[in-house]
Amino acid sequence: MTAKTFLTLEEFWALPEGETTYELVDGEAIPKVSPKEFHSMLTFALTTLLTHWAKNRGRVRLEWAINLKRRGVDWAPVPEVTYVSYERFPDKKPRRNEACPVAPELVIEIISPGQTLIEFENKAKDYLAVGVSRVWVVDPEAMSIRVFFPDGNVIFYHQDMPIVDTLLPGLELTTRQIFEEAELI
Repeated sequence: MTAKTFLTLEEFWALPEGETTYELVDGEAIPKVSPKEFHSMLTFALTTLLTHWAKNRGRVRLEWAINLKRRGVDWAPVPEVTYVSYERFPDKKPRRNEACPVAPELVIEIISPGQTLIEFENKAKDYLAVGVSRVWVVDPEAMSIRVFFPDGNVIFYHQDMPIVDTLLPGLELTTRQIFEEAELI
């Protein structure tokens, strides 16, 4: 039995690129679940809706890795969608092939078949503990979104409930609108 190799952030980013997306978790390169059609459609819909809203406010990115530290160890998660305001990250020019260097205001994760809500609840807590302001966990099967807050509150959205948040002024979406944009209802 061989011992696992503990990767630093620098070693992780030096790994050769391939078809599989990896996240750095506890010093290990962990492959992300390969998105299927519903996942892909939801990611695109969320990115489209948020990008329209975020114009002149910040950047919305699809599968943009983030350089963070979780429990004192390098962590490089790759959420499906990320929003970072120009206040938090004022450099408006895209950086050449770099991970997000700050904790974003919003990350969105989508549950894939074979994954559990509890996995994402734990990941949401980790994001919030390192400075992410909001975490949305989208459940395609239940057609719902759970929004996690730093104070431990969680709001469950479904159907026509408006998702309104002072962190995202002027953004008004419903779960139904997101799933309709994704052509899933």
